Amino acid sequence: MAIADRAFLESLFGLDGKVALVTGASSGLGARFAQALALAGARVLLCARREDRLRAVVDDIAQDGGQAAAITLDVTDEAAVREAFDAAEAAFGPVDILVNNAGIAKMGAVTEMPVEEWDDVINVNLRAAFLVAREGARRMIEQGAGGSIINIASILSSFGTKGGAAYCASKGGVAQLSRTMALELARHSIRVNAIAPGYFTSEMNDEYFETEDAARMIKGIPMRRVADPAELDAALLMLAGAGGSYITGSIVTVDGGHTQAIP
Repeated sequence: MAIADRAFLESLFGLDGKVALVTGASSGLGARFAQALALAGARVLLCARREDRLRAVVDDIAQDGGQAAAITLDVTDEAAVREAFDAAEAAFGPVDILVNNAGIAKMGAVTEMPVEEWDDVINVNLRAAFLVAREGARRMIEQGAGGSIINIASILSSFGTKGGAAYCASKGGVAQLSRTMALELARHSIRVNAIAPGYFTSEMNDEYFETEDAARMIKGIPMRRVADPAELDAALLMLAGAGGSYITGSIVTVDGGHTQAIP
């Protein structure tokens, strides 16, 4: 009985035979997502703009026994997005799992933010998320085998922070995009969900965590710490694999209780 139980659990989180595409995969959470998917058995195409960083992550995955390939991609380029899916199919076959992770942050008060910076954030975080998710959905529908689209939102999808208008607006849009796509694609057995991380150690946040503002913010997290990227693995693998077979349209929050502490 114990052996059968273990096999059942492995079937929920294992991804043998699956193909995944991860954007923003050259560093930070994206690199960790790619590594976790590969460790679970998926063949992974890593996409980002920094080719040298992508190659380093691919090498790390290979050293751990996984299968991965890389392609440089500007997620705001519609034609390049199509080419990335072509590359994934040529390397490994049709994409079953899409992790829509690419994102940037530019902070500034609404009254002072240049419109060019607003546009940059919205273009990468929301418009590009739409382009990639749309292409992934089209390919999955054509293949007729279902799939899982996982968009990376943020706890700032659901509340504001001073100086974060563009970022909060973009991530709120990602959450709503996920919910709407889930409704439209359910009949194709395509699940669409989002992960809303709280504050995690990453290149994007390292400088901020050295500030007094960050120290005050961390005191407001019920668990009194920021998280390691590996602490997103369980949510990712649940949504990617059979363990999440009846989950769609959900925003899975992983934040140490942070959103519960917001007044």
